[in-house]
Parts: sequence; structure tokens; C-alpha cells
Amino acid sequence: MEPRPEHTIAFTGLKDGAHRFHFALGDAFFSACGDEEFLGGEADVRVDLEKNNNLLVALIHVDGRVRMLCDHCNTPMEQPVKGDQRQIFKLTGEEETDEDELVSLAPDAHAINLTHYIYECIRLHLPIRHVHPEGQCDPEVTQALDQVLVPHEPDPRWAKLNELKKKGA
Repeated sequence: MEPRPEHTIAFTGLKDGAHRFHFALGDAFFSACGDEEFLGGEADVRVDLEKNNNLLVALIHVDGRVRMLCDHCNTPMEQPVKGDQRQIFKLTGEEETDEDELVSLAPDAHAINLTHYIYECIRLHLPIRHVHPEGQCDPEVTQALDQVLVPHEPDPRWAKLNELKKKGA
């Protein structure tokens, strides 16, 4: 995702210690993501930034809703999203590390852009399967699926394996 200027925090003018930032995300953010699953959404993002000489620790908290298509009936739905992510920025200019939450910045860096990390936080806290709550799917689609779906009988070998498992436990 391309960095958005409104998610840039200039840290050179900040005193050491704790700082808090708020970002309101709307449809513009979700359409700029380039993620085809996102139809839009609204989210409140709070960033608690702890600054010291060569470290910035950003605690990103996201709370909102993402509009996307239901995996069952393929109609629009709102998927709640809520979660936290910690991102550490180290002012050293060293090579990239293998650690996911540690990002090396050049010693002369003066700002960080959090767009990618906000998107990542949202993406990681969405469930894998997006479905309406029970009974809220499109009734016409549900009815059509009920007519097409064939009842599935479990493979009897699994029952035998479960019996063996119970005997061994």
C-alpha cells in the first residue's frame, strides 16, 4: 500500500516519552489499499508512540468495521475489526533484520509513515472467513444453496480412527 501523508509522524520535534496520535479511516483509505476484498469501511486508529534516543515503539490499536462480501451469500456485509500491533523502529541505519516488528531506520530519518502498518494491523485482525451472523445471509441465495448442496456423510474410516484414538488415551 502506498504511504499516505496523513499517516506520517515527524518524530524529530517530539520530546522523549509517550505521545498519542489518532487517525480516522474512511472509504478513501480502504479504496487506496488496493485490496479487492475491501468495499469500504470506517475505523478509528490510536497510536501510542514511545520515543527515546534511538528507538520508537508504536502501539497501533484499530477499532472499526470493514465492508466486504460475505463468503456464503456474496452480498455486502460489515465485518468488525479490532486489534493491536506493536511496531518498533530503530534509528541505526543497520541492515534489515528478520524480526517482523523491528524496522531499521537511517540515523538521519526524521519521520515514520504508518500507512502500511495500519493496513497490516487491520488485515491481520480480520477473520479468515467473512460471513453474516446466523440468519442474516441473503435468503434467496441461502435457499438456492440448500437446493444445490448435497448432504455430506463423513468417511467411516475417521470413526474407526477416533475409536483407536479413544482406546489409546
